[in-house]
Amino acid sequence: MKILVTGGAGFIGSAVVRLAIARGHEVVNLDALTYAACLANVAEVAENPRYAFEKADIRDRATLDRVFAAHVPDAVMHLAAESHVDRSIDGPAAFMETNVTGTFHLLEAARDYWVSRGRPDDFRFHHVSTDEVFGSLGPTGHFTEDTAYDPRSPYSASKAASDHLVRAWGETYGLPVVLSNCSNNYGPYHFPEKLIPVVILNALHGAPIPVYGAGANVRDWLYVEDHAEALLTVLMRGAQGRSYAIGGNNERSNIELVREICALLDARRPGGAPHADLITFVADRPGHDLRYAIDASRIREELGWQPSVTLSEGLARTVDWYLAHEDWWRPLLTRGGVGERLGTRA
Repeated sequence: MKILVTGGAGFIGSAVVRLAIARGHEVVNLDALTYAACLANVAEVAENPRYAFEKADIRDRATLDRVFAAHVPDAVMHLAAESHVDRSIDGPAAFMETNVTGTFHLLEAARDYWVSRGRPDDFRFHHVSTDEVFGSLGPTGHFTEDTAYDPRSPYSASKAASDHLVRAWGETYGLPVVLSNCSNNYGPYHFPEKLIPVVILNALHGAPIPVYGAGANVRDWLYVEDHAEALLTVLMRGAQGRSYAIGGNNERSNIELVREICALLDARRPGGAPHADLITFVADRPGHDLRYAIDASRIREELGWQPSVTLSEGLARTVDWYLAHEDWWRPLLTRGGVGERLGTRA
């Protein structure tokens, strides 16, 4: 297939691009190269003749039309999004513009392209979303594809809106859409403003490791390469109009996760041990969801996918990757907002 991937220079998008190329597909990577994007994420495929890059903004309809006409993709995987909750608290406008308006323009460009090609049944528009659209769980229970939407941050509200747009374009116009909602991703090339890279890099620098509140918030962690595998599975085999919840079956409270990373660093960089002494509890994020957890039965039973990497294994791989790739992460530390406490303006 020839796949148009939006946001393919980002964390999850680049994992999809690398895997798709490895599987023999053609990929057109469309990315605006905003602050969290990095072309080094796809450097290993940049010279591959089956790879093409288009610097473009999904809000720019004219450019989208040109890209569709020039590359003639068989499918769209839409991952381009503003995604950091703390940044959405401080500046929600960018999230509405990219995640809502941008998705609208991409849907319209894809619809016009699909119609111009004779409405092929095998075309797919795969919208990649988050479990945060479902709100917050208590101590028990899991999100499923039928969980009611209950977003509680500007970020999750913008992603919920984009999910609804995609479903509406499928129902109203017949655009062949498929959706997925994933749990928290982690792994190589994770931009250093998110929790796991923050813990690793602060520990390496002997800096305080900030933990929101009491660290009791629980997340289901999904190794990014497992997620890329799931996304390609949904694109290729998911039923039109269907949604799939993708989880890692790896729940941890934030404080448990941070302590586990510190222990891994103690073993690898004992000079700074015990790294857990750097843990510093800070004021909680406004509206911080207590717990996310996904029941991934549908994708397992219908499409045969399940995660292959346990959290302990994935964390060890991730720590080792950051230790070996200072040349990747060090230049990113100077990008706007990295290393700062965001999300306090509420």
